[in-house]
Amino acid sequence: MNIAVAALCSALALWVSGVSAQPAGPTDPQIAAIVVTANQVDIDAGKLATAKAHAQEVKAFAQQMITDHTGVNKQATELVTKLKVKPEENDTSKSLKQGGDENLAKLKELKGADFDRAYIAHEVTYHQTVIDALDKTLIPSAKNEELKALLIKVRPAFVAHLEHAKSIQAKMGK
Repeated sequence: MNIAVAALCSALALWVSGVSAQPAGPTDPQIAAIVVTANQVDIDAGKLATAKAHAQEVKAFAQQMITDHTGVNKQATELVTKLKVKPEENDTSKSLKQGGDENLAKLKELKGADFDRAYIAHEVTYHQTVIDALDKTLIPSAKNEELKALLIKVRPAFVAHLEHAKSIQAKMGK
């Protein structure tokens, strides 16, 4: 696992464990910012991968990430607009953005099969971390039922992305 992926996942994992130890957890506006940021990080990586990936299967996966995560962000934005909730930037959303930027910088240095392996490895780790955050913190902490329902609704897509990324990774021989 590269350093950027480790930093990104560690930030989210530390936040998840720290928040779950506290009784309150993140607020709905903070959850909204985390969700939008997490999706945007994956959209940005997907855009880079559609341009740089060597294997067609990796390019197709990257395009799916762009499409699916853009859809989730659209749903989240529509919901927070409807609820008149302004996403509140927080330490987790800032760490996700920083980790995403570091991952992009690292990926930009790679080419061919090395790029493909690094991108897919990141996707495996990232999706697992996001699923853990959804299960342990975001869904349990959401106060608004519509926000909670959206998080529950999109969770299976993250699981499918994780399984798809693992499948590609297995074919590549890690």
